[in-house]
Amino acid sequence: MIIRSVYGTAAVEWFLILAIATILVTRLYLQLTGYPQIGGGTLHIAHALWGGALMMLALMTGWLFLGATARVTAVVLGGIGFGLFLDEVGKFVTRDNDYFYGPSAEIMYVLVVLVLLISRIVRDVRPPTGAEALANAASIAADGVAHGLPDRRRRQAEEFLTMAVDKGADADTVDHVRGLLDSSKGTPDRLMILRDRAVRLIPDVFRSPRWVSVVGWFLVVASAGGVVVGALSFVFTKDRFGDLDVYIELADNRIATWILFLSAIGTLALALPAMLARRRGNAGVWPLRTLRIASLVFLLSNALVDFAMEGFGALLNLAIGLFALSVVSYHLGQVVTASNGQRGQLRV
Repeated sequence: MIIRSVYGTAAVEWFLILAIATILVTRLYLQLTGYPQIGGGTLHIAHALWGGALMMLALMTGWLFLGATARVTAVVLGGIGFGLFLDEVGKFVTRDNDYFYGPSAEIMYVLVVLVLLISRIVRDVRPPTGAEALANAASIAADGVAHGLPDRRRRQAEEFLTMAVDKGADADTVDHVRGLLDSSKGTPDRLMILRDRAVRLIPDVFRSPRWVSVVGWFLVVASAGGVVVGALSFVFTKDRFGDLDVYIELADNRIATWILFLSAIGTLALALPAMLARRRGNAGVWPLRTLRIASLVFLLSNALVDFAMEGFGALLNLAIGLFALSVVSYHLGQVVTASNGQRGQLRV
C-alpha cells in the first residue's frame, strides 16, 4: 500500500517555487556577468552539473537523515538544483546546444505544471485513509522520539490518531503510537518562531484582510484580461493586422499563446468563484485555499513564459505572483488557526 505524506504537497510547491526563482536569478546573474566560462581553456562546467550535484545531495539527505530539518534541507537543495538543471534545457533538446532556444520556457512550464498537477491529484484523489492517518501520526511520533516535538505537531499527531480511530484503525496500535507521543519531550517550534519573526517584518497595512480582496480581484481581472488577449491573438494573427493600431505580442508565438491562454482560464476559474463566495460573506477556508492555488498558477505560468517573451520583464510578474501568494497564505494561516486551533496547518 502506498501511504501519502501530509508534508508532500507543501514540499512540492516550495520545490517548484525555489526552482523557478533559481532559473530567474541564474539568468539575471549570467546576463549581468556576460555569461562567463567556468573551467577555462576547452572546459566549461555547465550549471546543469551543479544542479545535478545539488539534487544528488537532496536525495542523500533524505536517505541518510530523519526529521523536519532533513526534509526542509532536501526541498531547498532539490529545488535549487532542479532550477539550475532545468535552466539549461535548451542545450539538451537542440543539436547546436542552444541555451537561448525559444521554446525552453514552454518546456519548463510543462514540466512545472505536470509536477504541480501530479502532487495535487495525489493529494486530492481521495480522503486520507485510516492507515495513512496512523502512519503520519507514527512518523511525527518518530520525529518526537529523536528530536522532541513542539505543541503544534503534537496536536497534529493527536488529530491523525483520532482520525485513524474513527476510520477503524487497530486500537492497540493507536495506543502504542500515542505512548510514543506522550514520551516525546517538548521542544520550541522553530518553524513557527521563524514564521512569526517574518510576519512581524510585514508592515501592519499589509496584514489587513482587505488585501485579500485586492489580490483576489486582481487575479480575476488579470486572468480575464489574459483570456481576452489570448482569444484575440488567435483571431488577429499577423497576416490579419492590416491597418489596425493594435499589436498583440503573443501572436508570433503560438505555444506561448496557448500556455498563457490556458493559464488565464485556469486562474479565472479558480479566483472568480472564490471571490464571489467571499463577497457573499463566506470567510471560510475553501475560498482562500482556492485563491492560493490561483496565485500559484499565476506565479508558475506567467513567470516562465513571460521570461521567454520579455526577458527580465518576467521579474515583475514574479514579484506580483509572490506578493499575491504571500498575502493569501498569511490570511489562510490566520483563518485556519482561528477556526480549529491550527488543525490542517500543513495543508496550507
